[in-house]
Amino acid sequence: MSTAPAPTVSFLEAFKFWLKLGFISFGGPAGQIAIMHRELVEQKRWISDNRFLHALNYCMVLPGPEAQQLAIYIGWLLHRTWGGVVAGTLFVLPSLFILIGLSWVVVAFGNVPWVAGLLYGVKPAVAALVLQAVHRIGSKTLKHPRQVPLLWVVALSSFIAVALLDVPFPWVVGVAALTGWLGSKFVPAQFAAGGGHGGKGKDGAPHQPCVIDDDTPTPEHALFKKSRLIKLLLVGSVLWAVPMGWLLATYGWQGTLTQMGWFFTKAALLTFGGAYAVLPYVYQGAVEHYQWLSGPQMIDGLALGESTPGPLIMVVTYVGFLGGWAKQVLGSDALFLGAALAATVVTWFTFLPSFIFILAGGPLVESTHGKLGFTAPLTAITAAVVGVIASLALFFIVHIASKPGATGTLLSLIDFAALVLAALALLALLRYKVGVMPVIGVCALAGLMLKLAAWA
Repeated sequence: MSTAPAPTVSFLEAFKFWLKLGFISFGGPAGQIAIMHRELVEQKRWISDNRFLHALNYCMVLPGPEAQQLAIYIGWLLHRTWGGVVAGTLFVLPSLFILIGLSWVVVAFGNVPWVAGLLYGVKPAVAALVLQAVHRIGSKTLKHPRQVPLLWVVALSSFIAVALLDVPFPWVVGVAALTGWLGSKFVPAQFAAGGGHGGKGKDGAPHQPCVIDDDTPTPEHALFKKSRLIKLLLVGSVLWAVPMGWLLATYGWQGTLTQMGWFFTKAALLTFGGAYAVLPYVYQGAVEHYQWLSGPQMIDGLALGESTPGPLIMVVTYVGFLGGWAKQVLGSDALFLGAALAATVVTWFTFLPSFIFILAGGPLVESTHGKLGFTAPLTAITAAVVGVIASLALFFIVHIASKPGATGTLLSLIDFAALVLAALALLALLRYKVGVMPVIGVCALAGLMLKLAAWA
């Protein structure tokens, strides 16, 4: 047994790490969680493997980006409320500035031939990434139809509801949650929790003490107290109500910025299953209802979200920027400032609930974790998410397969080059396990070459 003293970590040291993480957190939730596990568990030993997975399981049952919530949670355990605030803020802040800059490039230079060529190649890669998400989440949740037929019914019904019947996403989530709750009463085996989300430790390796170890008591500030819960909920409510009240007083209820704040508050509460799950809801609202951007622009935004650090749900920053630009929220002579303001508003209202969930609800989630009556509705929601993401994949495939402005026979309307590129990207992701960044990069270059050669 190791007798090495447990390490300690200062607030400044933690600040530096969270800042670095904000710039290197590529690869979506799985990649971001893997980075934190390697750095915090294996190298720095700030938290033990079991406590890390315990915290991750809490975050997996909450709406919102689980990787950012995990950073908030660990920062909170280490350095109380301000530790969580710093960790969660630095996780998204670099991505906010990067996406504002890239969004400006898209709206200002999107019609430049070489930029259009790169975006042409990126769209099939995004379609492949969404199909990969269907496979990844579906294989983990649905398993074999004979084992969990009810979950397969939930997934298929959700696909039909969203793709064919245009049922609003909140209704899909609500019906799935009710199905899971009823299922926990009558067919509990259908909703039993699966395995963990992370890797196992090295068997036989001597235990290395950690700042937060397996037997470290829960810090006093992380114990449930009704007074603390009420205080945090009040602070969170003020942080939501003050900017929303200012938007309402300044622009009115129908103002673009006010509607963005309200819409993305609702979106933040519906992101069970990660960013891919909420994208159909964002598409329904931002593209079809409010018309802040077009369908193809939405695909471009997802590509930017995939290829920049930070949570994938940061694609909402891009949506806000393009909506602010299109609606000229600060007038035609301040397009960039208006769009940047809209992007900031959207980001604030999207991520604020995650801080409240962890800082106020962490102890409550801990007390209910592992109880089937609580986890079964979430399992059903995850199954519904598989169907919802599949409907998103169908939407993307239809868009990339259609040649804009083409006329003539059916075959002449189909963009076979884009479909082939999407198929090759999917093969690289599923069969050869190629990373997201290489796939997007190669597809972008392929799109540029196809456009320059006039083959697409």
